[in-house]
Amino acid sequence: MGGNRAKSVFVNCPFDRRYRKLFDALVFTITFCGFDVRSALEESNSADVRLLKILRLLKESKHSIHDISRVELDPGTRLPRFNMPLELGAAIGLRHADAAQSDHSLLILDAKAYRYQTFVSDLSGVDIKEHDNKPKRLITAVRDFLNPFVDGHVPSPSVIYQSCQLFEKTLPVLASEQQQTVAELTYVDRLRHLAAFLAINK
Repeated sequence: MGGNRAKSVFVNCPFDRRYRKLFDALVFTITFCGFDVRSALEESNSADVRLLKILRLLKESKHSIHDISRVELDPGTRLPRFNMPLELGAAIGLRHADAAQSDHSLLILDAKAYRYQTFVSDLSGVDIKEHDNKPKRLITAVRDFLNPFVDGHVPSPSVIYQSCQLFEKTLPVLASEQQQTVAELTYVDRLRHLAAFLAINK
């Protein structure tokens, strides 16, 4: 689940149910393009301080993808979530403060173009990609971001999207073969099934 920094992509995005289809498309595209997804979800170690874990994963990754689209107030607390902007700031800081991270590349995503200028104006002038909460548009942005770092040909976004849809349809069968249900799958379980799927469907 990592080890090769050049092929590691740290993912900073919402993990809630509303974002689930986008998250699954994001993980699928990174893996399809031949990269390793690095995420705070990959480990469940109570000894880890979360922010220190994030910094470690960022240092172990040459690339990172940051979705800052979750700007709505939490229905329960009526407060916004600041984790995504915080982790984006950490990535930018590492890139500029640590010589070993100066080659770190970032993709910043939002649901709507240019609205970031209102809630995080310090990013003005930065190229942020819009996905409009649509998995296919997110797949296009991620595929195009990673394409220059791939040796060889990368299929079109439409091909990756179709493959992603096929994986979701096939996943219940893959899970059943391992005496699992899709609802019970952990993040790590899904990654294992994804690797098995791509081994014969790519």
